[in-house]
Amino acid sequence: MSSLPKSLPEDPIIRQLVMQAKKSQLSRRHLLQGAGIGATAMALAACAPAGGSAPKPATDVSDTDKTLTWSNWPAYIDEDDAGGYPTLINFESAEGISVEYKVDIDDNNTYYGTIKDQLALGQATGADTFCLTEWMVARLIRFKYVQELDAANIPNKKNLAPALLNPDFDPGRKMSLPWQNGFAGIAWNTEELPAGLKSVDDLWDPSLKGKVTVLSEMRDTMGLIMLSQGVDVSTGDWGMDEYANAIEVLEKQVTSGQISGIKGNEYMQDFVSGDALAAIAWSGDITVLNAEAGYEKWKFALPDSGGTLWGDTFVVPMGSPRKKNAEALMNYYYEPEVAAEVAAWVNYITPVAGAQAVAAEKYPEVADNQLIFPSEKTLANSYIFRTLDSADDQAFNAEFQRVKLGA
Repeated sequence: MSSLPKSLPEDPIIRQLVMQAKKSQLSRRHLLQGAGIGATAMALAACAPAGGSAPKPATDVSDTDKTLTWSNWPAYIDEDDAGGYPTLINFESAEGISVEYKVDIDDNNTYYGTIKDQLALGQATGADTFCLTEWMVARLIRFKYVQELDAANIPNKKNLAPALLNPDFDPGRKMSLPWQNGFAGIAWNTEELPAGLKSVDDLWDPSLKGKVTVLSEMRDTMGLIMLSQGVDVSTGDWGMDEYANAIEVLEKQVTSGQISGIKGNEYMQDFVSGDALAAIAWSGDITVLNAEAGYEKWKFALPDSGGTLWGDTFVVPMGSPRKKNAEALMNYYYEPEVAAEVAAWVNYITPVAGAQAVAAEKYPEVADNQLIFPSEKTLANSYIFRTLDSADDQAFNAEFQRVKLGA
């Protein structure tokens, strides 16, 4: 466990993140129950690296090769009407580095599955940097698949919110640097459901049968269901028994046809088409959908029992020969002015201290937005899914994937 400040900071966002990061150790059962679990668990276990030496970092050619490939999630950077990325264009102009920005991450496990062989061999993955969720980043660091960052090339790292500096998987942020944080909660079509939703259980209303989607991100979907059952997912005071109770709910809703799909970002398409009226969703996505619609057609809220709080994080894979270029990119996006501009578009929580003050001056319409700069009250109703060890990660994901395959 990483060291944490002895006293909580004044900033409510930072204070809540510190409080949620204080996780206790899990007391768990090692044996799984349920048909088909063995094969799924074995498949997940195969994702772990085989024996042998860890891959070595590629020789950096950044001084002579001024290019960079960055993979990220949909709707996760500022865009203009022409489909360009203003802050990225400014970075290219300022640094003389040409960036290929790839929107090819839809789900952590799916993306990992496409690059895990290259990662294990220390080969190029097709991206010099990418922003996966912190639980996956923890796995990459544990497997020694990512390069250590050179802090001298990222002087703006000083602007990182202090509570995010020492996660248990990367004390001091030597291997990773946060991109954005956000919430998972519930969302709905306001035209079809004008009364709105308040709880996860509202998703199971018979009138919504076949019109509900949930996220393929296990920690968010299962986290919300467990929270609805009174389980604090940020602590180690629960194990397979509590998780199994939540899996039972998920499986029942999938089997009955209440849930039409377990999806990554493509659930947004279901909202637009009308195939889905309600969902377990990510906060920033709903704001983007409303911006495209031109009015508040969809609504996002944290359930009364609480939502999850997560973070997506920059890393540089061992096979990338352009680490210094990637570090220049990270440094640029840690300028408060740039971070505020991105936050005003993506509507997620920026990890950059000072961005809110900039937003108050330049983007006052978002400075008080609870999905970007949440208050202490909002954060008190959100929970960081505790860090899992390798055995629990495989066990919990195996059960989730078993149900997902039946969706």
